[in-house]
Amino acid sequence: MHGKDPVKVIREALAQTLVFYYPFAGRLREGPGRKLFVECTGEGVMFIEADADVTLEQFGDAHLQPPFPCMEELLFDVPGSGGILNCPLLLIQVTRLKCGGFIFALRLNHTMSDATGLVQFMMAMAEMAHGARAPSIQPVWQRHLLNARDPTSVTCTHREYDEVAATFLSLDDMAHRSFFFGPIEVSTLRRFMPRHLSQCSTFEIITACLWRCRTIALQYDRDEEVRVMCIVNARSKLNPPLPTGYYGNVFVYPAAVTTSGKLCENPLGYAVELVKKAKK
Repeated sequence: MHGKDPVKVIREALAQTLVFYYPFAGRLREGPGRKLFVECTGEGVMFIEADADVTLEQFGDAHLQPPFPCMEELLFDVPGSGGILNCPLLLIQVTRLKCGGFIFALRLNHTMSDATGLVQFMMAMAEMAHGARAPSIQPVWQRHLLNARDPTSVTCTHREYDEVAATFLSLDDMAHRSFFFGPIEVSTLRRFMPRHLSQCSTFEIITACLWRCRTIALQYDRDEEVRVMCIVNARSKLNPPLPTGYYGNVFVYPAAVTTSGKLCENPLGYAVELVKKAKK
């Protein structure tokens, strides 16, 4: 890519991708009953071109994970662009670095897509940047597929909607740190798993571990109820399944609930089973 301008390559790929993901180029409006809909106005997304007089090395390895330094400069919050209605649905900034590298930053109106849908969109952009004429996965809108049943039918207890008193610490009392769980760390945690949980996912074991460690650290009364809510992609759980290429929001927040005493005094496998049950 020597001699090629990353801003130009990405901007052209974005324009080509928006032909297929044309709702992103529209604007959200509010209809009857406060329902949102996309008006396909073709106004486009917001794209920022920037240059920084620094190299990637100057950020340091420790800063290539959250919290990111210079976030406000690398993803400029254009005044008036961050609303829900009548605003651009994507804000993208490409910042050239003096070492020849670049930083790609993106802000999404979450009404449009979840992380899986956004990854699908970005993969399409990458394919266009490599010269493709169309995405390998055709995008599917069809938001009516997730309309609620009429009449509604509740099939399980939804603890995620419980009204609970706020027990979190003030953000001023928290330190923000990043921890990397690589193969060694994950395999170490797996040693604590009983045989019937040997096939648990990395997500399940890390979620359970962090929930248990946090509860121990906060020293709740052993009879106090504690919970963890995690994001679950529901695409594989729907019957009939959604068509391949659906890029709307298909995630849910199930809650695993127990008492502080049971969570802290039982082995890690107890927490993993609760997380697995909530996901299921």
